[in-house]
Amino acid sequence: MKAISTDHHHILFDDSRSKVDLNQLQTLFKAAAFWAKDRNPEDLKIAIANSEPVVTVWDYEKMIGFARATSDGIYRATIWDVVIHPNYQGSGLGRKLVQTVLSHPKMCRVERVYLMTTYQQKFYEHIGFEYNSTTTMVLNNQPLEINPQQPQLITVSASQPT
Repeated sequence: MKAISTDHHHILFDDSRSKVDLNQLQTLFKAAAFWAKDRNPEDLKIAIANSEPVVTVWDYEKMIGFARATSDGIYRATIWDVVIHPNYQGSGLGRKLVQTVLSHPKMCRVERVYLMTTYQQKFYEHIGFEYNSTTTMVLNNQPLEINPQQPQLITVSASQPT
């Protein structure tokens, strides 16, 4: 494992979606994110296009960090896919990455920011996140059963006035 300098003056944080290198992102996920190691470039491209902010961390030309969020800009937001390359973990870059996401104009006024983590609760607690047992519901996207006793959705299409 390569020793990484503690001098981070050359480390850059970038919030431009166009800067994301999908090949490097896949490599980063394989190295540091068990939950994202099998994501394909086409799906990553869609996720990134529908996220704001998207923040990457660079050691010269090497992507060493990534995070993205979705937000309505005022009430709710969710942070997704926070990852720092293992060689750089423990140096404060993960904290700065999350803080960079939180300070983005689409995030800084949001009253409640959510995130999901499997093993990193302590890391996020140090940044100010709190355990929340009240929002633990999830829907795995599958066809919903239609109950004939319940009203059905009505599709309304915009038509030209007559």
